[in-house]
This record gives sequence, structure tokens and C-alpha cells, in this order.
Amino acid sequence: MDLLERLITIFAQNGYLAVFIALMICGAGLPLPEDVTLVAGGVIAGLGYANVHAMFGLCMFGVLLGDSAIFLLGHHYGARMMRWRLVAKVLTPKRYAMVQEKFDRYGNRMLFFARFLPGMRTTVYVTAGATHRVSTVRFLLIDTLAALISVPFWVYLGYLGANNHQWLMKWMHRGQNSLWLLVALVLLVLLVLWWRQRRQRTNDC
Repeated sequence: MDLLERLITIFAQNGYLAVFIALMICGAGLPLPEDVTLVAGGVIAGLGYANVHAMFGLCMFGVLLGDSAIFLLGHHYGARMMRWRLVAKVLTPKRYAMVQEKFDRYGNRMLFFARFLPGMRTTVYVTAGATHRVSTVRFLLIDTLAALISVPFWVYLGYLGANNHQWLMKWMHRGQNSLWLLVALVLLVLLVLWWRQRRQRTNDC
């Protein structure tokens, strides 16, 4: 993958700052895939150019900062953002209306799952801010929970595959499906914990 190789080279030469800037570009909705950027950050850690745990922390901060910036822009400027040339390319009136309808149907779950839908993420976050249906605190909480699944998945995948290019490419192609399985597993664990806690409360009564 040419993009991955270019990012690895840039990140290896410029370190954490380059990774952070790239994540800001991803957060702005520009055509730089977040998953490839995170994998490249993990790869340079695996090659010895960075500490993998520090890279994970930096990537979490960069991802959340980028997401929050998009949300707050939507919250402050609202539907007026659709008149901006850059935003208009991503957030068309038709897409804005569609996301509003999804919010009506699914509520905060839409925010959580948007993190795993690269083509919809920016649109959903802008719309969430513009409609004022989600508070900033709630947005940060939901986005952080989702990012704690996706960000370590990609960063540590890059770290583990840094010296095995063929293995890394195979799992990057499988990555989105594997990530959805991980999401399902986490939700299942949370559901079981909630059920056990509820059962315990019932027994105590």
C-alpha cells in the first residue's frame, strides 16, 4: 500500500508531531484514512522510532481532539457550515437530512457507531453539533468509548506487523470486519455485566 509506505517514511523522519498533524487532517474530513494513519504510527513504534504506548496515547489525544473540533464547529456555526466550500463537499443537504433522520431513529447510538464508519464520521459529528441534540460532555464520553476500541486496534496492529509486511497487509484488509467483531464482543461483555448487576440488585431486594 503506497500511502502506508509514504506515511511510515514521513512519520519515521518526523516522529510524533507528524502523526499528530496527520490525525488533525483526518479529523478535518480530508481524504487521509484514519485507520492507515494509526497503523503507520504503530509501525514506526514497532521499528523502534517511537514508544508504542506513547504512540497510543498520542493517537487517542489526536483522534479525540480532531473529532471534538468538528463537533464544536457544527455546534457553533450550525447549518451555516454547509455554505462553506470545503464542508459542502462532505456535508451535502441530502446527507445532512439523512443523518438528522438517523439521529431521530437511533439517538446516541449513531454517534458511537459513526467512529467505525469512515465515510460517515465527519458528517455525523458535524450534524450532532449543528442540531444541538448532544451535549459536549456526552459527545466526548461516547466518542472516547468508541475510540478506546478502534485506536488501540489499529495502532497495535501496526506495531505487531511492523516487521512482517505481508501479515500486516493481510490483517489491514481484514481489519474492518475484525474491528466490527471486536465492537460486538465489547458490547456483549458490557451487556453481560449490566445483566449481572441488574440481577444482583434484584436479588438484594
